[in-house]
Amino acid sequence: MSAGVPLASWKTQIFESLLGFLPDWVQITVLALVVLAVLTSWALKLKRRIAARRALRAGAPVHAQGSGADFLGPYAPRNQAGGAARSGGREPSGADFLGAYAPRPEDGGRG
Repeated sequence: MSAGVPLASWKTQIFESLLGFLPDWVQITVLALVVLAVLTSWALKLKRRIAARRALRAGAPVHAQGSGADFLGPYAPRNQAGGAARSGGREPSGADFLGAYAPRPEDGGRG
């Protein structure tokens, strides 16, 4: 009565092929650990989402864990009050610094 169509999903087939030769108690333990890991990740995501929503309501900054291209980590410059005045007269640089392309004060700021 086999029609050639598997009744189980590919995930179940992989699980059975990897753990099928082990005793049932090992299979059940591994399955329980996988379910526990999924539930834990869901709980942590929910906890972060609730904390972010509470911070927005309270007006407090949201402390997201830094990652990606914009996260400098320990290489980030130290924030100091009056940092531009203490920098020894160096000119600013970076994406927001226009340099020679900045509008001149006599132009009134119009391009």
